[in-house]
Amino acid sequence: MFATLLRYMKTSRKTVASTEIQRLIQESTVALSHVEILNRLNGLCDRVTVYRVLERLVNDDIVHKIVNVDGVLKFASCQKCEHVHVHEHNHVHFSCENCKIVVCLNDVAPKFQMPAGYVVKEMNFTVMGLCPQCA
Repeated sequence: MFATLLRYMKTSRKTVASTEIQRLIQESTVALSHVEILNRLNGLCDRVTVYRVLERLVNDDIVHKIVNVDGVLKFASCQKCEHVHVHEHNHVHFSCENCKIVVCLNDVAPKFQMPAGYVVKEMNFTVMGLCPQCA
C-alpha cells in the first residue's frame, strides 16, 4: 500500500510543457541548462514554467542536476535509475572548460572514503577539463 502511495505521489502531471522538456533532456547527449531548454522550446512556455517543470522532474527522480565550471545548473536524464529500486546518480560528470558542455560518465564511479560519522545523502562529482572535441 505504501509503495503504491509513494508511486502516486511521485507521478508528474503530464502537460505539453513537461512532456516536451522531458523529451528534450532525454534525447540530448549533453546536460542542458534552463536557458538552453527555454530556447529549444520556441515559446511553448515561459521561463517560470520551465523552472517548475525541471524542479518536478528532479523531485520525481527523472532528471538530475549538475553544476558546470561556471556554476550554471544543467539537467540530464537519469539513465541507470530505471533499472534499480533506489534512485542514484553517483557517477562522474565531465564539464568542458572551453565549450561548456556537461556530460554524464555513467560508467565512471567516484571512489572515496568518508571519515567515521559522516553520512552521504547526495553528491555532485564533476571533473573539469577539455572534452575530446576541444582537446
